[in-house]
Amino acid sequence: MIYVTGDIHADLDRFKGKEAKKLKKGDTLIVCGDFGFVWDGSKKEQQVLKWIGKRPYQVLFIEGTHDNLSLLDTYPPVDFCGGRARQISGRCYHLLRGEVYTIESDQIFTFGGGESFDADTRIEGQTWWPGELPTQQELARARETLERCGHVVDYIITHEASSIVKGFLNMDSLHTNQMLAFFDELSKTVRYKQWFFGGCHLDKVIPPKHRAVYQQIVPLKAMR
Repeated sequence: MIYVTGDIHADLDRFKGKEAKKLKKGDTLIVCGDFGFVWDGSKKEQQVLKWIGKRPYQVLFIEGTHDNLSLLDTYPPVDFCGGRARQISGRCYHLLRGEVYTIESDQIFTFGGGESFDADTRIEGQTWWPGELPTQQELARARETLERCGHVVDYIITHEASSIVKGFLNMDSLHTNQMLAFFDELSKTVRYKQWFFGGCHLDKVIPPKHRAVYQQIVPLKAMR
């Protein structure tokens, strides 16, 4: 069974709490950004990642705005479930932008990244990376991937919400960037069953097709 959760921010207790106990051998947990465990490359961090990679279920994540993009880039892409991913440790993988993965017969489109509202208080290359927003090449690759799928997938996993959904949540819907514009484009051009995102730090269903996830671990098909 596939489950989805929101930002973990390197909180190992999230893997040890009541919510995580529902996960069984062979299940999949997808984290919608801000995984946080790939941060400084320390020996302690490597030990934690090794422990996560040995969970009986596989742990998949997209990047958010609190992940070390430079360190993630040191892991070479490998073939994974019909797309490309980075194997971080054991059954723990980083899902890449603009890929479609087939997991338990479901097609899942992923696109990590975001825009840090507090970038001016962080240090480039240490706590903030300019690559958090996508390049035109990444957007083009994503469009090509979706075109090959006939613009139809089962699920969409992102860190940020589209500006359309942010407007519904009374967030800063007037602010835009190339990623939010792309997400608004997806809302109009791609057929999908559900769209999960984690960056709002909120557990909330937004009918008919969106769900914000944070602390809860919810089944991918919970809304149907």
